Amino acid sequence: MSPRTTIAGTDEEAAPRPSEPVLWHLALLSGPDGTALAAGQTGLKARHARTPVAEDVPVRIRTVGGAGGGHRGAVLTGGGVATEIGAKEATGTEPVAFMFPGLGDHYVGMGRDLYRDFAVFREAVDSCAEALTGELGLDIREVVFPDADEAPPAAAPAFDLRRMLGRDTGPQSGNERRLNATRLAQPALFVVEYALARLWESWGVRPSLMIGYSLGEYVAATLAGVLGLPDALTLVARRAALIDELPEGAMLAVMLPEREVVRLLGENMSLSAVNGPEFCVAAGPVAAVEALEDALRERGVVCRRVQTTHAFHSSMMEPVAERMTELARTLTLNPPGIPYISNVTGEPITEEQATDPGYWARHLVSPVRFAAGLRHLAAAPLLLEAGPGQSLSSMATVVHGGDAGTVVASMRHPLERRSDSAVALKALGRLWLAGAALDRDGLPADELDIAAAADDAADDAATVARQADATVARQADATVARQVDATVARQADAVAAPGAVERELSGLWAKVLKNEQLPRDVSFFEAGGNSLLATRLALRVERAFGVELTLRQVYEWSTLARMAVAVETLRAGGELDAPGSSHTGTSSARFRLPNGLTVWHQNEAETRHFYEDIFDHRTYARNGITLPDGATVVDVGGNIGLFTLFSHYEAKDVRVFAFEPAPPTFELLSRNVAEHGVNATLFDIGVSDRESRATFTFYPRSSGMSSFHPDEAEEKHNLRTIIANQRKEDVDTEVAGLAADAELLDVRFEAIEFTARLRPLSAVIREQGIERIDLIKIDVQKSERQVIDGIADEDWAKIQQMVLEAHDADGEVARLVELLEGHGFTVTAEQDETYVGTDIHNIYAVRGAH
Repeated sequence: MSPRTTIAGTDEEAAPRPSEPVLWHLALLSGPDGTALAAGQTGLKARHARTPVAEDVPVRIRTVGGAGGGHRGAVLTGGGVATEIGAKEATGTEPVAFMFPGLGDHYVGMGRDLYRDFAVFREAVDSCAEALTGELGLDIREVVFPDADEAPPAAAPAFDLRRMLGRDTGPQSGNERRLNATRLAQPALFVVEYALARLWESWGVRPSLMIGYSLGEYVAATLAGVLGLPDALTLVARRAALIDELPEGAMLAVMLPEREVVRLLGENMSLSAVNGPEFCVAAGPVAAVEALEDALRERGVVCRRVQTTHAFHSSMMEPVAERMTELARTLTLNPPGIPYISNVTGEPITEEQATDPGYWARHLVSPVRFAAGLRHLAAAPLLLEAGPGQSLSSMATVVHGGDAGTVVASMRHPLERRSDSAVALKALGRLWLAGAALDRDGLPADELDIAAAADDAADDAATVARQADATVARQADATVARQVDATVARQADAVAAPGAVERELSGLWAKVLKNEQLPRDVSFFEAGGNSLLATRLALRVERAFGVELTLRQVYEWSTLARMAVAVETLRAGGELDAPGSSHTGTSSARFRLPNGLTVWHQNEAETRHFYEDIFDHRTYARNGITLPDGATVVDVGGNIGLFTLFSHYEAKDVRVFAFEPAPPTFELLSRNVAEHGVNATLFDIGVSDRESRATFTFYPRSSGMSSFHPDEAEEKHNLRTIIANQRKEDVDTEVAGLAADAELLDVRFEAIEFTARLRPLSAVIREQGIERIDLIKIDVQKSERQVIDGIADEDWAKIQQMVLEAHDADGEVARLVELLEGHGFTVTAEQDETYVGTDIHNIYAVRGAH
């Protein structure tokens, strides 16, 4: 059973604390038809959403409606919630390529939950730690998993791609400094990645091809049998110790092609890595790197210092290269049993290279040819990043044409507050849906009672389950299946009825949200709540129950079930521990727009604002923007897709190309486009003036302010100003005043970071064969100049109309107006009343006079 925590006299299941085990369970469903599969998923969610997971098997394959079939589904349960990962028709079995990251996204506590929850992972870590004790003089487990009280949650690493791109992550803790020391960081990363690979193998996911970044190649070589595990650990530990003896060096990420970077390197500098067409790393002595950095900035070239103490993969490694060769000669080197890509050549490793002791010295001093290596993964249907973070997954989308569905990361980002176990199991579910060739015999399997109710011990629930199963077996019709689901849901509610506090609380929610249909496990904010409504709810809770629920607690205890526990705890005189962010990662909220259209969304206030601006006020039409039938529209900064839907319904046969880099919002955009039958091509990337990668800061509760150029102080100022402007129309001044308070703003700007691919718009125009753009909308939060600079001269004539939101920093609006007029547009710039007091303006450009 999953653990229970008693809070102030209650015995409700509490939000799991990081140090407490949670029994996660992944059900991989297989069935001959989609209707039976959907009913099975509904049954699982109904059962586990209301009762703790009762199985001690973390992964189980189930069949519904017969012995397997061509339809697959996946449901993850644990921590009091049930998440439907998805359903898909499987066309066959696909091989999986493994990717092993190097130093960068490692963090204190990486894999702590996996070590606790999965014996295979734990045994692999333990055996490696014991073997390394003699080399390191300490237990590496104490470095990776230090005392929970000393390790900050979701600690940010000292050396990572986010810092490479200029996003400082703040001072390091003592545990971080210890882990980031070269002598310990490299063995620690190897141990975690090796153990993770063994865990994947235990689930039947075995690599058909591998690639590792820098140290990651050592993991690939070990799994391929080139190195035995004891030899690999010796080589990794002694390599790290050798590097630690070398003089200090520096590294610089440069957004230029390799040939240009090489021409700029001085005598003591080296090309350290080639990660993309215009993404290289240079390395060398500190003074030389500083000089190169100054020279590049003078030319306006984007470059960022890498936070590191040594110049990896450079000539500064040469003093220890021969010692690496001598060390490798003492080890047994075998031909690879599994193909993998060499960092040295960017090509598949050969038998001669793998068995050559000198190869590991060349690997130490040669640039990492990762971009070239990724091209060999283009033919691999599925890519799995088997290590901390998600940087390689981001880079790998290049070889899959931006199709993130075929690239899966199996550990959380360092800044995410998620269980490592839940992330890994969800990744397995995604691979299953994508048709991964799992070893099904290695996983438990059983038949699924597809209409099981919430409490298997209750006789009436069991009766309903049997009736539902029989009904579905007799009728595969989708309408009947939906009726069965509804029956099961009603019976389940009767079996596991909410308590009196939750029922009264549900009434308060219904009044505030104006919605009587409120699931117990959906966040208040995913059900249509926003900051103003949260404040109103807090006031009603205080009047109804006599307890003060702060705004932060409304966000943290955000589902009906959890908020009821919080209220009961406070009424009993107890205190609440923060269960973590309320953002679940996937919104379940549907919202009916005033014009009758229904959309998936995250925040009702934002959705209403954008709706009014686009559909109601018809701001675009008022400024001369029109759409003919058959128009081509480019939506840069698509968000959840309201502008895309506006275009779809404004004229006939409209074709849309929409860009949205934030994964949670891209998911909503995809749902809305599919549900409304929009003829749209979607890109989960950002648009800029060059091919690159950058950190995207996503605010789940203020997605419209998410940005590649975050400035929290400015964003908070803008939000305060917008709220103040809206307050003029809000008679509830108490609510409006509270909504702007500092505590709420801090919660509103809790952030998640993603590494996003950036591409020039003209590159997409060429690839898609776009000959005419009737309208391009640009809403990209301070990146509008980069988007426009990515339009090639020959493509401007194709654009007939443009609408963009611009931030008027240092006269930028006037410069943009002048630029657009120079390209033959008649231009209008204005500021909406809502934005008065901010630097946000709208620009409307129509080709020719009007």
